[in-house]
This record gives sequence, C-alpha cells and structure tokens, in this order.
Amino acid sequence: MLGFVSIPVTAFEQNATLIWCEDTREAAWVDPGGSPERLLEAVGERGLDLRQILLTHGHLDHVGGARELADLAGVPIIGPAEADRFWLDQLPKQAQMFGTAPVDAFLPDRWLRDGEQVQVGKQILDVYLCPGHTPGHVIFHHAPSHLALVGDVLFAGSIGRTDFPRGNHADLLHAIQTKLWPLGDDTRFIPGHGPMSTFGAERRHNPFVGDQVLGPA
Repeated sequence: MLGFVSIPVTAFEQNATLIWCEDTREAAWVDPGGSPERLLEAVGERGLDLRQILLTHGHLDHVGGARELADLAGVPIIGPAEADRFWLDQLPKQAQMFGTAPVDAFLPDRWLRDGEQVQVGKQILDVYLCPGHTPGHVIFHHAPSHLALVGDVLFAGSIGRTDFPRGNHADLLHAIQTKLWPLGDDTRFIPGHGPMSTFGAERRHNPFVGDQVLGPA
C-alpha cells in the first residue's frame, strides 16, 4: 500500500507530502515548496529511497524547494501539466513579489497530461488535470488507498483561489464536480494547505462546492 506523511513548509504552511510504497520503500515528494534539506532528512529518518518529485502546479509555495531537492537527491521532477510553464518561468518574480529567498526558474523533466499515471515503487497513481486555480494543475489519486493529493483545487471547507493570472472559477468548479467527486465520497484527500478531509464531507458541508450549492454531480 501507500504510506504518507505531510510536513508544512514555507510561511504559507504548505503541505509537502512524502508518499512511499510500503513494499519497496521507494518514495516521492509531492509539492516540496521549501526546506529541501529538512525534507531530505525526513526521507532518511524513515529509511526510504527517494526516486522522484511530483508537482501539482507551479506556484512558488508548492515548488520553491523542488529544484534544490532534486539536485540534492539526484532525482527527476515530474509535473505539473505544461499549461503551468509560465508559472515556473516566473519563479524569480514570484519570489521577489512574496519577499522570499531567490528561486531560479526551472522546467520539469516530464510534463503530465490528464489520464496519465505515475508509479512509486509498486504503487500506481492516476493523474487528473484539474484546471481553475492554475491552468496546468494536476491531482494524484491512489485508488487502492482511497487517497488523493489535490494541491490547491480543494480544501477542507473551501476551494482554491481563482483570481491569479489564468485562473478560472468555472473551470475549477467543473474540475471538482467531474474529476474529484467521481473518485468516491470515501476518498480522503490531502490539500495543499490545512487538514485532510474526504470528498463526501465536502459534498455535504463545503459552502462553495457542496451538493446544496452545485447540485448532485
């Protein structure tokens, strides 16, 4: 099965999530937004073998530590979708705008597309394109564990912002209804910020995308 632990990083308390195959101990960091040395230590403390970095989207708080971590560990960066290239190109500007340490622009070793899969050890994660917060935002779903890593698409009690460049509120709502809800009410999700929840709980109680607001999917 798939093991996981989230470690909040950056001033935005972004959930960097370490996932691993419990059979092979091969691991991946999802959205290592900062503190790369600390994240690498977390791998060693658990006796894991870091093989890759997965990115949901190109915002600084999710990718700010990715290049340095990849270089330290000698692993590839995979994701997001290519529509977020402009966000990665603008990383120096993002860092300047938020007053953080300088971050160089980079490109991943592989862009992701809707319907693809990534593999962590023996574990297969499905990739779904979920635009709206950013145009190239992807999420990762591990069906056997009923677990999804959704970045900034959905939060416990809230949804991702869409007032950034190339954000689209209608696209975000559509992605949540057509990509997330079909994965099942019992699916737990790790958001980019804040506590975990389930899709069922959000359908019942989320004031932005609950069934009482959008109607049943």
